[in-house]
This record gives sequence, C-alpha cells and structure tokens, in this order.
Amino acid sequence: MVLIRRILAGVLVLLAVVLAVLPAGPSVDVVVAARDLPPGVPLTGDDVRVASLPPPLAPSGAVSRTEAVGRALVSAARSGEPLTDARLASGSPETSSVAVRLADPGVVGLLRPGSRVDVVGEGAHVLASDASVVAVRDGEVVVVSADRAAARRIAAESLAAPVALTLR
Repeated sequence: MVLIRRILAGVLVLLAVVLAVLPAGPSVDVVVAARDLPPGVPLTGDDVRVASLPPPLAPSGAVSRTEAVGRALVSAARSGEPLTDARLASGSPETSSVAVRLADPGVVGLLRPGSRVDVVGEGAHVLASDASVVAVRDGEVVVVSADRAAARRIAAESLAAPVALTLR
C-alpha cells in the first residue's frame, strides 16, 4: 500500500513538472476592469488593464484599451471582468442621455442598464428607436441614451407628460 502511494506521488510530481515547463499556448489580450467600476462614469486609463486569456475564454466583442477609455459602462463591472462593446455606452458625440419618468412605473422592474428600448410619447408617437437604458434610479426614473435629436424630443415630451418604453 505504501509503495503504491509513493509511486502515485511520484507520478503526480512528474506530471506537475511537465505541466510547469510546457509552453502556455496561444492567448488573446483583452481589456478588463482594473477594479469594481460603477456604471455611467467615463473610464480612465487607471480603470482598465490588459489581461491575457486563452482564446476560448475571450468574449466576442472585446474592446481595445483605446476603445474603452473615455466611454462609460452601461452597467457595473467587477474587477477582472472583460469589457465588451455591449457593456459600453456609445462613445459617439452625436448621442445624449436623458432622464425620464415613465407612464407605467411597473415597467421599471423589467429594465436593466444595457436594455434596448423604443421611447413612445403621447399618441403612440415614437420619440426614439433602439435607445439604450443607461441607468434605472429609485424605481421610477430611467436614463436613456439616444442620438441628440431624439434625446431632445424625449426631454421636451417628458416635460409635458410621462413617456412609455417598449422593450426590444
């Protein structure tokens, strides 16, 4: 019995040595959160770092460091979490965000940052198509991001009456 244990231990040590000296194989550099990050705040160089991952673990839509810096997350990210294009708010100067109160507050529970919605005003008039939910606050206010013209329409309409959101 002792002999079998020694042989098994020797085989395991040999296996560990072989695995330690073998080349690691190909890897892909991805941008990850350097620490826990909140949504809605533009990222700085200190907020992200580059990590090497095996290709099967690299997410589709991974962004480069230059694509991430200056853009904001649509939802919080944990330290070490890879950042993808779907997690970042549009970096376009043609977009704006606007806070709105909804006609049906029950819809708020269905929304998360990153949800894609259409914003509908009075008389079923579509104010913005395929807008992005940036934040949901206090269960009644939703911040949506849309092109500047649509954001102005949403802001103007929401001053007169609450708006509705349809989920995509």
